[in-house]
Amino acid sequence: MKRTPLDVHLNLNVRGMPNSATVAIHQRCQQLRREGHDVIGLGLGQSPFPVPEPVVEALRRHAAEKDYLPVRGLPALREAVAAYHARVDGVERDAEDVLIGPGSKELMFLLQLVYYGDLVIPTPAWVSYAPQARIIGRRVQLIHTREDDGWQLSADGLARLCREDTGRPRIVVLNYPSNPTGGTYRLEELRALARAAREHRVVLLSDEIYGPLHHRGQHVSIARFYPEGTIVSSGLSKWCGAGGWRLGTFSFPSALRWLLDAMASAASETFTSTSAPIQYAAVTAFNGSDVIDDYLRRARRALRAIGHGLVGDLRAAGLACADPLGGFYLFPDFSAHAERLAARGIHGSRQLAERILEDIEVGLLPGQEFGRPDEELLLRIAYVDFDGAGAQAAFGDSPRSAAEAIARARRVAPRLFEAVERLSTWLAAGPSPD
Repeated sequence: MKRTPLDVHLNLNVRGMPNSATVAIHQRCQQLRREGHDVIGLGLGQSPFPVPEPVVEALRRHAAEKDYLPVRGLPALREAVAAYHARVDGVERDAEDVLIGPGSKELMFLLQLVYYGDLVIPTPAWVSYAPQARIIGRRVQLIHTREDDGWQLSADGLARLCREDTGRPRIVVLNYPSNPTGGTYRLEELRALARAAREHRVVLLSDEIYGPLHHRGQHVSIARFYPEGTIVSSGLSKWCGAGGWRLGTFSFPSALRWLLDAMASAASETFTSTSAPIQYAAVTAFNGSDVIDDYLRRARRALRAIGHGLVGDLRAAGLACADPLGGFYLFPDFSAHAERLAARGIHGSRQLAERILEDIEVGLLPGQEFGRPDEELLLRIAYVDFDGAGAQAAFGDSPRSAAEAIARARRVAPRLFEAVERLSTWLAAGPSPD
């Protein structure tokens, strides 16, 4: 019997929407490896470090926890998160100001769902901010930052956008240390941004998931300077190496309690509550300990050394690339090779990433995915393809010199340096003969 297929009726906001770029490149690299290709995947920003052992042990102890927890989160965890931000960031919040979710990504989606206003995104920006807004039907306003300014949003740029339509409700996203650039803000820049945000009464969503991975341990939250209007986003995925555990946190000022309440109501009708064993384990993570402090010191040393070593090799290949200050990302600019790339038929970041994957089996993401014009020859490198536990062991103490740091980096992350060597050789080779 012939069956007539059902008609396709998709929400227009998601019709034609592809998978997240980071997820897509990761899946593609995995498939190529299964087919026998020697692919070095630098697309998905998954922490290479193991979850700290005290946190793993806490999960073991609480593996039998099976009850639904409160929508807003386990009270002990909310207290631990509030105490963490007070201890680490100097931002005073209490347990009633904290909302727990199954990943900060989910909480960002709920925030846009319940808040009626525009989403303002400085670019380059993480790949999922704008697609989430479009799914919901929110207006997205992009502010293109400049490489000469370290890809940072300026207070003048924010004020200029706000003056175009004074009083319009807006959420402004800050993400630092940055995905995709590895950059961060200086103290005076944060103060100026806070003044502009206060003057124009915008809500700041400060995505500080990489804050504890500031390479010198000197992250400063903008919530110190604009406490009444800043939501601080954090979680376990980056600094605690637990991306697959899916636990995120939002810390609100009391003046935005109405927003937290609305998000909790929406959460009660969607995910209900976050995994109970994971929440119990997260209490140990946010309470901190000497073991966790040492874990972070070693991770920071490794990331700083590897990042600086890779930047040196990228520059030697004729690429412009800023030194990373936090996290595990680089954002090299290939424009110095524009003519040579054009001779190969490569005119944009998407073509560039595709050809690099095809020709030398290195998986990178194009700058276009981060909100930049495609004609800019920008790519993002997630430098995470190394043994995190081995790197932490190798960086148990501070290297005595920059040369020693980079030598250690080359030993613990050979695949990363091989990837840059492949890039360098490919760039030097020029177009293939007819």
